[in-house]
Amino acid sequence: MQISKEKIELIMAMKGLTASEVAKACGISRQNFSTVKLRGTCAPGTAGKLARGLGVDVADIIKEE
Repeated sequence: MQISKEKIELIMAMKGLTASEVAKACGISRQNFSTVKLRGTCAPGTAGKLARGLGVDVADIIKEE
């Protein structure tokens, strides 16, 4: 699944969250969070965890084609 690094970083900035805080809220390691953000891809389940951890809908972090 393609995710948008820019959208994730924007949401993090708006909420004042660090990568470590987001990773903890998502239930994944900080390194895994950073890798997913860098690659821009992840499994659908991970995208769901990211969205829940950020407090947004999955559609809000998906990369638009």
